[in-house]
Parts: sequence; C-alpha cells; structure tokens
Amino acid sequence: MANYGYDHVHIISPDPEAAAQFFVDKFGASINSTGTAGDGTTMVTLSLSGVNIFFKGRARKPEMEAPPAGSSYGLEHLGIVTDDLDAAVAELKAQGVKFTQEITDFRPGIRISFMLGPDGMLIELLERKQV
Repeated sequence: MANYGYDHVHIISPDPEAAAQFFVDKFGASINSTGTAGDGTTMVTLSLSGVNIFFKGRARKPEMEAPPAGSSYGLEHLGIVTDDLDAAVAELKAQGVKFTQEITDFRPGIRISFMLGPDGMLIELLERKQV
C-alpha cells in the first residue's frame, strides 16, 4: 500500500490576499509566497504551524454563492488548536472576530469554540488537555 500524508488545504476566496492576511494577523501564520496562478488569479501560500494553506482567486465569478457553513456536504470547517482557549477567544474578540459558538466542554480534555473567518469561513478553535 502507498504511504500518505497531509499536504495542504486549498481555499478559494474573492480576495485571497485579505483571506491569507487574516490567518497571519489572527493566528501568526507566515506567508510563504504570493504570485499568479496559471489562470491569472492571485495565489497566496502560507504556513500555520507547518500546515500549508493555499488561498486563490477564481478566474470567473461563481454562478451562485456558497451555502452557509454546516448546511451542505464537504468541508465544513477548519480546526485550529491552541494551548489556551480562554486567552485566544478573548484576544480574537478584542480584535473584532465574531464567534458563532462560545467555549464549550466538548468531551473530557477537549474544549471548543467556533468563529467566523474570511468570507464566512467557519473555524473551530480547540484546546486539548491530558485527562
């Protein structure tokens, strides 16, 4: 059997530079490169704790808006771990980030909260502790 490993997530945005900058500003991600994709749209690649995230525009405007997060099949949200969920939520709220779910004890050792990212993207912040 072949070996597999995670490489990246690819996110389409009407403003890839602004979407990528959100991750830089809010989560300390670093931009690896900014350039032009083969279809002439902007492409920004960044790294968040060693995870690759690619933001790209779309050559043609979509014919319909994306459904609200959680209302269809496919990728629902991104999960970002933090070592201090209380501090992270407080810092992000102070920066004007909107939360759709306050901090919740999901199960022993895992606490979660959901926020809105660029373009209405749903982002789960989670904290894992040994129990």
